[in-house]
This record gives sequence, structure tokens and C-alpha cells, in this order.
Amino acid sequence: MSKEKLKANIWAFVVTAILARLITLGSGNLDRFDAALVPYTFATLFAVFGITRRYALWLHRPPTAMYWTRGWKVFLLLLHPRHVGSNAILFLRRLIAHYAFNDFIWRRGRMRWLAHWCIMWGCVIAVAITIPLVCGWIDFRSEADNLEWYRVLVFGYPTVAFPIRSLVGFLTFHGLVWSSFLVIFGVLLALRRRLSDHGAAALQQFGEDLLPLFLLFAISVTGLMLTASYTWMKGYGYDFLAILHAITVIFTLLWLPFGKFFHIFQRSATVGVAFYQDVGKQGEQAKCRRCGNEFASRMHVEDLITVEKQLGYRYEMPDSPVEHYQWICPRCRRALLGLAQGVLWNESQAQG
Repeated sequence: MSKEKLKANIWAFVVTAILARLITLGSGNLDRFDAALVPYTFATLFAVFGITRRYALWLHRPPTAMYWTRGWKVFLLLLHPRHVGSNAILFLRRLIAHYAFNDFIWRRGRMRWLAHWCIMWGCVIAVAITIPLVCGWIDFRSEADNLEWYRVLVFGYPTVAFPIRSLVGFLTFHGLVWSSFLVIFGVLLALRRRLSDHGAAALQQFGEDLLPLFLLFAISVTGLMLTASYTWMKGYGYDFLAILHAITVIFTLLWLPFGKFFHIFQRSATVGVAFYQDVGKQGEQAKCRRCGNEFASRMHVEDLITVEKQLGYRYEMPDSPVEHYQWICPRCRRALLGLAQGVLWNESQAQG
């Protein structure tokens, strides 16, 4: 086993152990833990182990490691008292636009954005509801003096209470229903695009593009069928539907570290890239050694040269004042490529 994999395994074990301990503590040493949720809990622990391990390996790659370390340094730099106010506003604005409203998808297409936004928020709502319930961190208890009221217990501590037959109760106990509707609508829009857009259909792969949509659709539909069973059908077929729903959820959790859903955790690191670009624009700029024009931040070019060396690529130009190919702007690279092709053409003509 390599050193990198050993470190990743250690990180995965530690994070999983911490989560397991939080489950026991948050549920009062499993006193408030629902035994029916044991399969979901073990699947969640496995998913956390796999995600942490893969994330640690991903962060070890030279390009990702550079962005990760630079991102934290830049973030701490932005916390300087002189800039903390403006940077906090910029951070919140980016967080809302980038994550809450998915502006990066909006630029690719309106329907594509709507599908992505519905799937994302449906999943976020579902995870925010199910994870605390599965881990035993949140519990609902009826009031001793009034069985028509529920008290919410968070880590065993009583908090707010609400009537069961109220709007708050209706919205709370049907939160997974609303999230399922969002996911189903988003999945149908995404499938419509993948089946009608010939460009997307030519590039898509079943395991990376269609299987995630099918899994989300199956989880949402089986969850709605459970609600329909105990609400309108007097529990008809509930046991079978519960097993079917559990299979879809557990399979998705087990597949989470290995499939396309892992990009959810990778995407969160892009906020550091945005800060990296901001600091680069404010700092010294790199000037092309051929034309003298500014084309990128000096920090970015120097980091790129370092990462290329770590990856085994060598673009040094020892017999030239340029020193390294990365100090040439893209426009001059295209020009030099054309000049080199012209020289080769002239040599071939002279030899012929």
C-alpha cells in the first residue's frame, strides 16, 4: 500500500469513527435510535468512509493540492481586518449566486439550470431531513399532557412544540414529499434533455449520466409510494414498498463514493478557486516575455510551473531568455506555433 493510500485510509477511518461516536452520543447511547434505520445508518457510515478516502486521495494530486493549500492561504489573507467587510460580502454573494442559485449552470441553458436546481435543492432538503433522523439526532415525542402536540428533541434536548394537525406539522412531516417532487421534476427535465439533445446523447455514458438520474427517480418514487400507502391505502403493500425504498437508498449510498455524485463534494472546493482568482487579479500580473502584455497573475503562472514539475512535465527553455514556456501568453504561443510550422515548411521545400 502506498503512503498516499495509507493516509487516505487513516483519514477515512478517523472521520467515520467520529461520525459513529456522534451517532451514539446524539441518540443517548442509542436510546433514541430507531432500530428500523440500522441498514441506512451502516450504509451512511460506509459512504462517509468511501467519500473521505477518495477525497483525501483527490487532494493529494498536485493540481488539487496546490489549489487546496493556496485556497486556504488566500482565504486567511482575505480575513485581514482591512478587507474583512468587503470580502465577507463578496463571499456571501458568491455563495448565494454559485451554490443557492447555480449561476454557473444558468449560463449553459435555462432548462438545464432548472433541472439542476430542482435536483440539487430536492436532494439538499432530503439529506437535511434524513441524516439527523437516521443518526438519531432529532426525535419527535408527543406531549404527555396533550397527545395532539409534538415536541422536537435535538440531541435529547427538548426544543419547540407544534400541533400535529397544523400547517407547521403538515409541512414538517411531509418535507420528504416536497423534496421528492422537486427531484422527480428535475430528473424528468434532465432525461428529456439527454434523450432529445443529440450532442448530449452522443457523449453520455450510462454509469455516469443515466444511472444517477434513475437512482434519484427510484428513491423519490418509492418514497412517495410509501406516503401514499399509509395515507390513502391503509398501509397496503407498505412492507414491500419499505424494503424496495431501502434497497434504492442503500444502493445509492454505497455507490456514492464511486459514481458521479462524488462531484458534489468536489464542487465545494471551487469557492477556494474563486478567492484564488480574486487575489491573483489584485496582485502582480505576469507579463509575456515576447510581447510584454499582461495575461495572467504571476502567482498563477508560478504555481502552474511548480505543478508541472511535480507531474513530470518539463517546459523549460534554458537557451532562451524566456526561461519557461508558461511565461509566454496564449496569443504569442499561437503565433510561435505558426512561425515554427512555417520554418518546417520552408525546410521541407528546400530539401525537396
